[in-house]
Amino acid sequence: MAGTCQESYAADMSDKKRTIVLIHGLWMTALCWEHWIGFYMGRGYRVIAESWPGMGGDIEQLRRDPAPIANLGINEIVDRYQGIVEGLDDPPIIIGHSFGGLVTEILLDRGLGSAGVAIAPAPVKGIIFLPLSTLRVTFPALSNPANSHRALPLTPEQFHYAFTNTLSDEASLAVYNRYAVPGPDHVLFQAALANFNPHAPTTVDFQNGTRAPLLLMAGGNDHVSPVAVVKANYRLFSNSGATTDYKEYPERTHYTLGEAGWEQVAGDALAWAEENAREQPVR
Repeated sequence: MAGTCQESYAADMSDKKRTIVLIHGLWMTALCWEHWIGFYMGRGYRVIAESWPGMGGDIEQLRRDPAPIANLGINEIVDRYQGIVEGLDDPPIIIGHSFGGLVTEILLDRGLGSAGVAIAPAPVKGIIFLPLSTLRVTFPALSNPANSHRALPLTPEQFHYAFTNTLSDEASLAVYNRYAVPGPDHVLFQAALANFNPHAPTTVDFQNGTRAPLLLMAGGNDHVSPVAVVKANYRLFSNSGATTDYKEYPERTHYTLGEAGWEQVAGDALAWAEENAREQPVR
């Protein structure tokens, strides 16, 4: 389980416990969940972690030629995971990180899942203010409109600022070499322009009282989805009749899936989901 396959991870259920579906974010593949997969399998869960469309398979090939994902958008990503969830016998726990957290919110809004956890989620439509750190991460892509049809990587320096800002240069480079891949910048443009688009794919119904329970998690040292962004997301759900909770880790970065102490975050996410998950989704 050391991450030799980025396309899909799954374990058989022998006791009919819930399935957990893990959804990664931009500039990563499903490999970023390698620690969490074993953690949840060890607790008897079936775990499904599949990469975004076109991003599975050989990670080195993706780095050499990201052209096939250049125009990948949020709708296609959400539809992939909707198909996975709808193909299961029982509604799963859905856990997403960064853009995967946004996808988690959209899937719950569509009536899917038994519970959802969005870790440092990308902004949904309705979040107006973005902190300077978020703008610094996204500016290189958004500064050139042509990038909307390109899949570009972060440089090691950009990755260090965005994901691993509390690590040394050497430690950050090791993380970069293992996990970082080009990402379809189209999803950044879709998120950035959402408030000007009446049909934005990042739209969520904040009044949806029938969706599954949702936990939003934030890190105090996160430069991509800082506390201010995640709290703004949480406040948008303030009038929903559905359960929405918020949890903050003051010292954690955007690399919270792999940095020291990830076990606490993974355990907290699962404990909350087990306590709040409903047996069947409302369709």
